[in-house]
Amino acid sequence: MSSSSHPATPRPIPRAAIAAEIQPLRVEFGGTVRLPGSKSLTNRALLIAGLASGRTRLENVLACDDSLYMIDALRALGVEVIEEVPLSEPSPVLVLKRGDRGGPFSVKQGEFFFGNAGTTTRFLTAALAASGGTYRVDGDERMRKRPIADLVRALVELGADVRAPTGCPPVEIRPGSWNGGSVDMPGRISSQFISAVLMAAPLASGPVRVRVRGDLVSRPYIVLTVDLMRRFGAAIRVYDKTADGLPVFEIDPRRRYRSQLHFVEGDASAASYFFAAAAITGSTVRVEGVGRETAQGDLGAADVLAEMGCRVTKERDAVQVVGGILRGVDCDCADMPDVVPTLAVAAAFARGRTRIRGVPHLRHKESDRIASVASELRKLGVRVRELDDGLEVEGTLGREETLQGATVETWNDHRIAMAFSVAGLVVPGVVIRDPHVVTKSFPSFFQAIAGLGANVDFVLADGGRVAAEPPPPSSEERAR
Repeated sequence: MSSSSHPATPRPIPRAAIAAEIQPLRVEFGGTVRLPGSKSLTNRALLIAGLASGRTRLENVLACDDSLYMIDALRALGVEVIEEVPLSEPSPVLVLKRGDRGGPFSVKQGEFFFGNAGTTTRFLTAALAASGGTYRVDGDERMRKRPIADLVRALVELGADVRAPTGCPPVEIRPGSWNGGSVDMPGRISSQFISAVLMAAPLASGPVRVRVRGDLVSRPYIVLTVDLMRRFGAAIRVYDKTADGLPVFEIDPRRRYRSQLHFVEGDASAASYFFAAAAITGSTVRVEGVGRETAQGDLGAADVLAEMGCRVTKERDAVQVVGGILRGVDCDCADMPDVVPTLAVAAAFARGRTRIRGVPHLRHKESDRIASVASELRKLGVRVRELDDGLEVEGTLGREETLQGATVETWNDHRIAMAFSVAGLVVPGVVIRDPHVVTKSFPSFFQAIAGLGANVDFVLADGGRVAAEPPPPSSEERAR
Protein backbone atom coordinates (compact mmCIF):
# COMPACT_ATOMS: atom_id res chain seq x y z
CA MET A 1 0.00 0.00 0.00
CA SER A 2 1.51 3.34 -0.93
CA SER A 3 0.73 7.02 -0.91
CA SER A 4 0.52 8.88 -4.20
CA SER A 5 3.58 10.64 -5.55
CA HIS A 6 1.34 13.37 -6.95
CA PRO A 7 -1.05 14.70 -4.28
CA ALA A 8 -4.12 16.43 -5.69
CA THR A 9 -3.14 19.91 -4.56
CA PRO A 10 -5.69 22.68 -5.22
CA ARG A 11 -4.01 24.59 -8.07
CA PRO A 12 -4.82 28.27 -8.50
CA ILE A 13 -1.76 28.36 -10.80
CA PRO A 14 -2.39 27.27 -14.41
CA ARG A 15 -0.90 23.85 -15.02
CA ALA A 16 0.85 25.10 -18.16
CA ALA A 17 2.59 27.95 -16.30
CA ILE A 18 6.38 27.85 -16.55
CA ALA A 19 7.05 31.21 -14.89
CA ALA A 20 5.42 34.09 -13.04
CA GLU A 21 6.34 37.67 -13.89
CA ILE A 22 5.80 40.24 -11.16
CA GLN A 23 5.68 43.79 -12.50
CA PRO A 24 6.22 47.00 -10.51
CA LEU A 25 3.10 48.47 -8.99
CA ARG A 26 0.85 50.57 -11.19
CA VAL A 27 -1.86 51.00 -8.58
CA GLU A 28 -1.93 51.55 -4.85
CA PHE A 29 -0.73 48.48 -2.96
CA GLY A 30 -1.97 47.32 0.42
CA GLY A 31 -4.98 46.01 2.26
CA THR A 32 -5.81 42.94 4.31
CA VAL A 33 -4.72 39.32 3.88
CA ARG A 34 -6.29 36.39 5.70
CA LEU A 35 -3.64 33.73 6.20
CA PRO A 36 -4.09 30.06 5.39
CA GLY A 37 -3.43 27.60 8.18
CA SER A 38 0.16 27.05 9.28
CA LYS A 39 1.99 24.26 7.42
CA SER A 40 3.94 23.31 10.53
CA LEU A 41 0.84 23.19 12.72
CA THR A 42 -1.29 21.46 10.07
CA ASN A 43 1.10 18.52 9.72
CA ARG A 44 1.54 18.18 13.48
CA ALA A 45 -2.23 18.25 14.01
CA LEU A 46 -2.87 15.77 11.19
CA LEU A 47 -0.41 13.24 12.58
CA ILE A 48 -1.58 13.53 16.18
CA ALA A 49 -5.24 13.34 15.10
CA GLY A 50 -4.37 10.23 13.09
CA LEU A 51 -2.96 8.61 16.26
CA ALA A 52 -5.80 9.76 18.55
CA SER A 53 -8.81 7.77 19.63
CA GLY A 54 -12.26 8.86 18.48
CA ARG A 55 -13.26 11.59 16.05
CA THR A 56 -11.15 14.73 15.62
CA ARG A 57 -12.30 17.84 13.75
CA LEU A 58 -9.53 20.06 12.35
CA GLU A 59 -10.52 23.53 11.12
CA ASN A 60 -8.52 25.88 8.84
CA VAL A 61 -6.30 23.05 7.61
CA LEU A 62 -3.69 24.07 5.04
CA ALA A 63 -4.13 22.15 1.78
CA CYS A 64 -0.63 22.11 0.30
CA ASP A 65 1.71 19.46 -1.08
CA ASP A 66 3.21 18.58 2.31
CA SER A 67 -0.12 18.23 4.12
CA LEU A 68 -1.68 16.28 1.24
CA TYR A 69 1.16 13.76 1.38
CA MET A 70 0.37 13.40 5.09
CA ILE A 71 -3.38 13.01 4.49
CA ASP A 72 -2.83 10.43 1.76
CA ALA A 73 -0.51 8.43 4.00
CA LEU A 74 -2.91 8.51 6.95
CA ARG A 75 -5.68 7.15 4.75
CA ALA A 76 -3.39 4.35 3.58
CA LEU A 77 -2.62 3.57 7.24
CA GLY A 78 -6.28 3.04 8.18
CA VAL A 79 -7.35 6.52 9.29
CA GLU A 80 -10.66 7.73 7.87
CA VAL A 81 -10.27 11.33 6.64
CA ILE A 82 -13.45 13.17 5.68
CA GLU A 83 -13.50 16.56 3.96
CA GLU A 84 -16.26 18.34 5.87
CA VAL A 85 -15.32 21.56 4.07
CA PRO A 86 -13.47 20.57 0.85
CA LEU A 87 -9.73 21.01 0.54
CA SER A 88 -10.42 23.22 -2.49
CA GLU A 89 -12.06 25.81 -0.21
CA PRO A 90 -10.02 28.65 1.38
CA SER A 91 -10.47 27.25 4.93
CA PRO A 92 -10.83 23.45 4.76
CA VAL A 93 -12.23 21.40 7.62
CA LEU A 94 -11.26 17.74 8.04
CA VAL A 95 -12.66 15.04 10.29
CA LEU A 96 -10.27 12.21 11.18
CA LYS A 97 -11.59 9.01 12.72
CA ARG A 98 -10.01 5.84 14.06
CA GLY A 99 -12.20 2.78 14.29
CA ASP A 100 -10.21 1.53 17.27
CA ARG A 101 -8.76 3.03 20.44
CA GLY A 102 -6.13 5.00 18.58
CA GLY A 103 -2.40 4.53 19.07
CA PRO A 104 -0.12 2.75 16.58
CA PHE A 105 -1.42 2.52 13.02
CA SER A 106 -3.58 -0.53 12.30
CA VAL A 107 -2.14 -1.09 8.81
CA LYS A 108 1.23 -2.81 9.25
CA GLN A 109 2.72 -2.56 5.78
CA GLY A 110 3.26 0.21 3.26
CA GLU A 111 5.59 2.09 0.92
CA PHE A 112 5.43 5.88 0.98
CA PHE A 113 6.83 8.58 -1.30
CA PHE A 114 6.77 12.10 0.18
CA GLY A 115 8.54 14.20 -2.45
CA ASN A 116 10.55 16.90 -0.68
CA ALA A 117 8.17 17.14 2.29
CA GLY A 118 10.49 17.33 5.29
CA THR A 119 7.92 17.41 8.09
CA THR A 120 5.87 14.59 6.57
CA THR A 121 8.96 12.42 6.10
CA ARG A 122 10.42 12.98 9.58
CA PHE A 123 7.13 12.89 11.54
CA LEU A 124 5.79 9.76 9.86
CA THR A 125 9.10 7.93 10.03
CA ALA A 126 8.92 8.09 13.82
CA ALA A 127 5.20 7.23 14.00
CA LEU A 128 5.69 4.26 11.65
CA ALA A 129 8.70 3.06 13.67
CA ALA A 130 6.40 3.02 16.72
CA SER A 131 3.64 1.09 14.91
CA GLY A 132 5.28 -2.34 14.68
CA GLY A 133 5.04 -2.84 10.93
CA THR A 134 7.12 -3.07 7.77
CA TYR A 135 7.34 0.22 5.89
CA ARG A 136 9.52 2.12 3.45
CA VAL A 137 9.73 5.93 3.40
CA ASP A 138 11.30 7.68 0.42
CA GLY A 139 11.38 11.06 -1.31
CA ASP A 140 12.62 12.92 -4.35
CA GLU A 141 16.23 13.64 -5.29
CA ARG A 142 16.57 16.58 -2.89
CA MET A 143 14.92 14.66 -0.01
CA ARG A 144 17.48 11.89 -0.57
CA LYS A 145 20.19 14.46 0.29
CA ARG A 146 18.53 15.77 3.46
CA PRO A 147 19.95 14.14 6.62
CA ILE A 148 17.85 11.83 8.75
CA ALA A 149 20.56 9.80 10.53
CA ASP A 150 20.13 11.56 13.89
CA LEU A 151 16.43 10.68 13.91
CA VAL A 152 17.09 7.06 12.90
CA ARG A 153 19.72 6.71 15.62
CA ALA A 154 17.31 7.99 18.28
CA LEU A 155 14.53 5.66 17.14
CA VAL A 156 16.87 2.66 17.27
CA GLU A 157 17.99 3.57 20.80
CA LEU A 158 14.32 3.61 21.85
CA GLY A 159 13.78 0.07 20.50
CA ALA A 160 12.70 0.56 16.90
CA ASP A 161 14.14 -1.34 13.93
CA VAL A 162 14.97 1.42 11.44
CA ARG A 163 17.68 1.70 8.78
CA ALA A 164 18.80 4.52 6.48
CA PRO A 165 22.08 3.28 4.95
CA THR A 166 22.99 6.62 3.33
CA GLY A 167 22.04 8.72 6.36
CA CYS A 168 19.22 10.18 4.25
CA PRO A 169 16.01 8.69 2.86
CA PRO A 170 15.04 6.07 1.82
CA VAL A 171 14.29 4.68 5.28
CA GLU A 172 13.48 1.02 5.90
CA ILE A 173 11.33 0.21 8.95
CA ARG A 174 10.67 -3.27 10.35
CA PRO A 175 8.75 -4.46 13.41
CA GLY A 176 10.65 -3.52 16.55
CA SER A 177 10.04 -3.01 20.25
CA TRP A 178 8.93 0.56 20.93
CA ASN A 179 9.70 0.22 24.60
CA GLY A 180 10.66 3.75 25.54
CA GLY A 181 13.72 4.67 27.55
CA SER A 182 16.20 7.55 27.45
CA VAL A 183 17.86 9.06 24.42
CA ASP A 184 20.16 12.01 23.74
CA MET A 185 19.50 13.97 20.55
CA PRO A 186 21.55 16.79 19.00
CA GLY A 187 19.68 20.04 18.50
CA ARG A 188 21.93 21.45 15.78
CA ILE A 189 20.47 20.04 12.53
CA SER A 190 16.67 20.05 12.70
CA SER A 191 14.10 20.49 15.43
CA GLN A 192 11.86 18.23 13.32
CA PHE A 193 13.82 15.18 14.50
CA ILE A 194 13.04 16.01 18.13
CA SER A 195 9.39 16.82 17.35
CA ALA A 196 9.06 13.50 15.50
CA VAL A 197 10.30 11.49 18.50
CA LEU A 198 8.17 13.48 20.95
CA MET A 199 4.95 12.98 18.95
CA ALA A 200 5.57 9.23 18.63
CA ALA A 201 6.54 8.83 22.31
CA PRO A 202 2.98 8.36 23.71
CA LEU A 203 2.80 5.12 21.65
CA ALA A 204 5.66 3.53 23.63
CA SER A 205 5.14 0.81 26.22
CA GLY A 206 7.23 2.70 28.77
CA PRO A 207 8.19 6.31 29.58
CA VAL A 208 10.34 8.20 27.09
CA ARG A 209 13.02 10.70 28.10
CA VAL A 210 14.63 12.92 25.45
CA ARG A 211 17.65 15.06 26.31
CA VAL A 212 18.81 17.69 23.79
CA ARG A 213 22.57 18.18 23.37
CA GLY A 214 24.06 21.45 22.15
CA ASP A 215 22.24 24.43 20.72
CA LEU A 216 18.62 23.76 19.85
CA VAL A 217 17.81 25.36 16.49
CA SER A 218 14.24 26.47 15.78
CA ARG A 219 13.27 26.17 19.46
CA PRO A 220 9.78 27.70 18.90
CA TYR A 221 8.85 24.69 16.75
CA ILE A 222 9.46 22.40 19.73
CA VAL A 223 7.20 24.67 21.79
CA LEU A 224 4.49 24.23 19.13
CA THR A 225 4.89 20.45 19.27
CA VAL A 226 4.68 20.25 23.06
CA ASP A 227 1.66 22.55 23.18
CA LEU A 228 -0.22 20.52 20.57
CA MET A 229 0.59 17.21 22.26
CA ARG A 230 -0.83 18.56 25.52
CA ARG A 231 -3.96 19.85 23.78
CA PHE A 232 -4.60 16.30 22.55
CA GLY A 233 -4.16 14.82 26.02
CA ALA A 234 -0.53 13.66 26.09
CA ALA A 235 1.41 13.87 29.36
CA ILE A 236 4.71 15.63 28.64
CA ARG A 237 6.96 17.42 31.10
CA VAL A 238 9.70 19.83 30.07
CA TYR A 239 12.79 20.52 32.19
CA ASP A 240 14.75 23.55 30.96
CA LYS A 241 17.00 23.94 34.00
CA THR A 242 18.59 20.55 34.52
CA ALA A 243 21.85 19.95 36.41
CA ASP A 244 23.88 19.78 33.17
CA GLY A 245 21.97 22.66 31.57
CA LEU A 246 20.47 20.53 28.79
CA PRO A 247 16.71 20.60 28.03
CA VAL A 248 14.89 17.36 28.87
CA PHE A 249 11.46 16.14 27.76
CA GLU A 250 9.67 13.32 29.58
CA ILE A 251 6.56 11.60 28.15
CA ASP A 252 4.29 9.28 30.14
CA PRO A 253 2.67 6.80 27.69
CA ARG A 254 -0.18 5.98 30.07
CA ARG A 255 -1.96 9.01 28.59
CA ARG A 256 -2.48 8.64 24.86
CA TYR A 257 -3.92 11.11 22.39
CA ARG A 258 -7.64 11.88 22.59
CA SER A 259 -9.84 13.39 19.88
CA GLN A 260 -10.33 17.15 19.84
CA LEU A 261 -11.90 20.06 18.03
CA HIS A 262 -8.85 22.02 16.90
CA PHE A 263 -8.43 25.24 14.87
CA VAL A 264 -5.15 25.55 12.96
CA GLU A 265 -3.63 28.98 13.46
CA GLY A 266 -2.54 31.06 10.46
CA ASP A 267 0.94 30.60 9.04
CA ALA A 268 3.47 33.10 10.42
CA SER A 269 6.05 32.06 7.80
CA ALA A 270 3.57 32.99 5.05
CA ALA A 271 2.83 36.29 6.80
CA SER A 272 6.45 37.37 6.34
CA TYR A 273 6.04 37.87 2.57
CA PHE A 274 3.27 40.40 3.09
CA PHE A 275 5.19 42.14 5.87
CA ALA A 276 8.16 42.52 3.51
CA ALA A 277 5.91 43.70 0.68
CA ALA A 278 4.65 46.52 2.90
CA ALA A 279 8.22 47.30 3.98
CA ILE A 280 9.72 47.78 0.52
CA THR A 281 6.71 49.51 -1.08
CA GLY A 282 6.05 51.92 1.79
CA SER A 283 2.47 50.68 2.00
CA THR A 284 0.20 49.36 4.74
CA VAL A 285 -0.67 45.66 4.95
CA ARG A 286 -2.75 44.03 7.65
CA VAL A 287 -2.33 40.26 8.04
CA GLU A 288 -5.05 38.36 9.89
CA GLY A 289 -4.90 34.86 11.35
CA VAL A 290 -1.84 35.16 13.62
CA GLY A 291 -0.96 37.74 16.24
CA ARG A 292 0.95 38.63 19.38
CA GLU A 293 -0.13 35.51 21.32
CA THR A 294 1.35 33.04 18.84
CA ALA A 295 4.21 30.69 19.71
CA GLN A 296 5.34 30.64 16.08
CA GLY A 297 8.87 32.00 16.00
CA ASP A 298 8.58 33.25 12.42
CA LEU A 299 6.39 36.13 13.55
CA GLY A 300 9.71 37.59 14.68
CA ALA A 301 10.13 38.78 11.08
CA ALA A 302 7.77 41.65 11.96
CA ASP A 303 10.06 42.64 14.85
CA VAL A 304 13.10 42.66 12.57
CA LEU A 305 11.27 44.87 10.07
CA ALA A 306 10.30 47.21 12.91
CA GLU A 307 13.99 47.49 13.82
CA MET A 308 14.71 48.21 10.16
CA GLY A 309 12.30 51.17 10.16
CA CYS A 310 8.73 49.90 9.66
CA ARG A 311 5.80 50.65 11.95
CA VAL A 312 4.43 47.40 13.33
CA THR A 313 1.24 46.92 15.33
CA LYS A 314 0.43 43.52 16.82
CA GLU A 315 -3.09 42.53 17.84
CA ARG A 316 -4.33 39.27 19.30
CA ASP A 317 -5.11 37.79 15.87
CA ALA A 318 -3.56 40.24 13.41
CA VAL A 319 -0.40 42.19 12.59
CA GLN A 320 -0.20 45.45 10.64
CA VAL A 321 3.00 46.65 8.98
CA VAL A 322 3.50 50.13 7.56
CA GLY A 323 6.58 50.49 5.35
CA GLY A 324 9.28 53.06 6.01
CA ILE A 325 12.85 53.97 5.10
CA LEU A 326 14.75 50.76 5.80
CA ARG A 327 18.16 50.46 7.44
CA GLY A 328 20.43 47.47 7.83
CA VAL A 329 20.39 45.46 11.06
CA ASP A 330 22.13 42.53 12.74
CA CYS A 331 19.62 39.76 13.43
CA ASP A 332 19.87 36.32 14.97
CA CYS A 333 17.38 34.16 13.05
CA ALA A 334 17.98 30.87 14.90
CA ASP A 335 14.36 30.86 16.09
CA MET A 336 12.91 31.94 12.73
CA PRO A 337 14.93 30.24 9.97
CA ASP A 338 12.11 30.05 7.43
CA VAL A 339 11.90 33.84 7.10
CA VAL A 340 15.58 34.28 6.20
CA PRO A 341 14.89 34.49 2.43
CA THR A 342 12.23 37.14 3.08
CA LEU A 343 14.44 39.25 5.33
CA ALA A 344 17.36 38.95 2.93
CA VAL A 345 15.21 40.35 0.10
CA ALA A 346 13.98 43.20 2.31
CA ALA A 347 17.60 43.94 3.28
CA ALA A 348 18.42 44.57 -0.39
CA PHE A 349 16.19 47.67 -0.23
CA ALA A 350 17.74 49.03 2.98
CA ARG A 351 20.52 51.51 3.71
CA GLY A 352 23.65 49.80 4.95
CA ARG A 353 24.54 46.21 5.74
CA THR A 354 22.26 43.54 7.18
CA ARG A 355 23.78 40.51 8.89
CA ILE A 356 21.62 37.42 9.20
CA ARG A 357 23.14 34.81 11.51
CA GLY A 358 22.39 31.75 13.62
CA VAL A 359 21.08 29.57 10.77
CA PRO A 360 23.78 27.11 9.59
CA HIS A 361 21.07 24.43 9.31
CA LEU A 362 19.59 26.29 6.32
CA ARG A 363 22.08 24.30 4.24
CA HIS A 364 19.76 21.29 4.74
CA LYS A 365 16.37 22.74 3.80
CA GLU A 366 14.43 22.33 0.52
CA SER A 367 17.49 23.96 -1.01
CA ASP A 368 20.77 25.08 0.50
CA ARG A 369 19.08 28.34 1.46
CA ILE A 370 22.28 30.19 2.23
CA ALA A 371 23.65 29.45 -1.25
CA SER A 372 20.35 29.80 -3.11
CA VAL A 373 19.41 33.14 -1.56
CA ALA A 374 22.89 34.54 -2.21
CA SER A 375 22.86 33.35 -5.82
CA GLU A 376 19.51 34.93 -6.68
CA LEU A 377 20.27 38.20 -4.85
CA ARG A 378 23.43 38.56 -6.94
CA LYS A 379 21.32 38.27 -10.10
CA LEU A 380 19.39 41.34 -8.92
CA GLY A 381 22.64 43.27 -8.50
CA VAL A 382 22.92 42.91 -4.72
CA ARG A 383 26.26 42.54 -2.97
CA VAL A 384 25.94 39.52 -0.70
CA ARG A 385 28.37 37.32 1.18
CA GLU A 386 27.75 33.79 2.42
CA LEU A 387 28.70 33.16 6.05
CA ASP A 388 29.09 29.87 7.89
CA ASP A 389 25.84 30.57 9.71
CA GLY A 390 24.00 33.00 7.44
CA LEU A 391 24.39 35.96 5.08
CA GLU A 392 25.58 39.54 4.85
CA VAL A 393 23.51 41.70 2.50
CA GLU A 394 24.60 45.17 1.37
CA GLY A 395 21.51 47.32 0.95
CA THR A 396 21.20 49.49 -2.16
CA LEU A 397 19.40 52.47 -0.61
CA GLY A 398 21.62 55.53 -0.93
CA ARG A 399 24.11 53.77 -3.20
CA GLU A 400 24.83 54.47 -6.85
CA GLU A 401 24.05 50.95 -8.03
CA THR A 402 20.41 50.04 -8.53
CA LEU A 403 18.59 46.73 -8.47
CA GLN A 404 17.95 45.06 -11.80
CA GLY A 405 15.44 42.54 -13.10
CA ALA A 406 16.36 38.89 -13.53
CA THR A 407 14.93 35.43 -13.98
CA VAL A 408 14.94 33.86 -10.52
CA GLU A 409 15.67 30.15 -10.26
CA THR A 410 13.59 28.73 -7.45
CA TRP A 411 15.91 25.81 -6.68
CA ASN A 412 12.72 23.76 -6.22
CA ASP A 413 12.23 25.79 -3.03
CA HIS A 414 8.88 27.43 -2.27
CA ARG A 415 10.39 30.08 0.00
CA ILE A 416 12.80 31.29 -2.67
CA ALA A 417 9.89 31.76 -5.10
CA MET A 418 7.74 33.71 -2.67
CA ALA A 419 10.48 35.88 -1.15
CA PHE A 420 11.83 37.00 -4.53
CA SER A 421 8.33 37.69 -5.84
CA VAL A 422 8.25 40.54 -3.31
CA ALA A 423 11.25 42.16 -5.03
CA GLY A 424 9.27 42.29 -8.27
CA LEU A 425 6.81 44.76 -6.71
CA VAL A 426 9.53 47.40 -7.07
CA VAL A 427 12.14 46.07 -9.51
CA PRO A 428 11.14 45.77 -13.20
CA GLY A 429 11.73 42.44 -14.93
CA VAL A 430 11.60 39.97 -12.03
CA VAL A 431 10.48 36.57 -13.37
CA ILE A 432 10.00 33.58 -11.07
CA ARG A 433 10.76 30.31 -12.83
CA ASP A 434 8.58 27.28 -11.95
CA PRO A 435 5.95 29.06 -9.86
CA HIS A 436 4.30 25.73 -8.99
CA VAL A 437 6.85 25.23 -6.19
CA VAL A 438 4.73 27.47 -3.93
CA THR A 439 2.14 24.67 -3.70
CA LYS A 440 4.44 23.04 -1.15
CA SER A 441 3.22 25.47 1.51
CA PHE A 442 1.01 28.23 0.03
CA PRO A 443 -0.83 27.27 -3.19
CA SER A 444 -2.75 30.56 -3.32
CA PHE A 445 0.27 32.85 -2.74
CA PHE A 446 0.14 34.58 -6.13
CA GLN A 447 -3.59 35.13 -5.76
CA ALA A 448 -3.11 36.58 -2.29
CA ILE A 449 -0.47 39.08 -3.38
CA ALA A 450 -2.56 39.99 -6.44
CA GLY A 451 -5.41 40.73 -4.05
CA LEU A 452 -3.25 43.47 -2.50
CA GLY A 453 -2.67 45.11 -5.89
CA ALA A 454 0.32 43.22 -7.30
CA ASN A 455 0.57 42.67 -11.06
CA VAL A 456 1.31 38.98 -11.61
CA ASP A 457 1.24 37.28 -15.02
CA PHE A 458 1.72 33.55 -15.42
CA VAL A 459 3.81 32.77 -18.50
CA LEU A 460 2.54 29.62 -20.23
CA ALA A 461 4.53 27.00 -22.09
CA ASP A 462 2.99 28.10 -25.41
CA GLY A 463 4.04 31.72 -24.83
CA GLY A 464 0.63 32.89 -23.66
CA ARG A 465 -0.05 34.79 -20.46
CA VAL A 466 -2.70 34.56 -17.77
CA ALA A 467 -3.07 37.19 -15.06
CA ALA A 468 -3.27 36.03 -11.45
CA GLU A 469 -6.63 36.95 -9.99
CA PRO A 470 -7.47 37.89 -6.40
CA PRO A 471 -8.52 34.97 -4.19
CA PRO A 472 -12.16 33.85 -4.34
CA PRO A 473 -14.36 34.53 -1.30
CA SER A 474 -14.55 31.86 1.36
CA SER A 475 -17.77 29.95 1.97
CA GLU A 476 -18.37 32.16 5.03
CA GLU A 477 -17.97 35.32 2.93
CA ARG A 478 -20.32 33.94 0.26
CA ALA A 479 -22.87 33.14 2.94
CA ARG A 480 -22.79 36.75 4.11
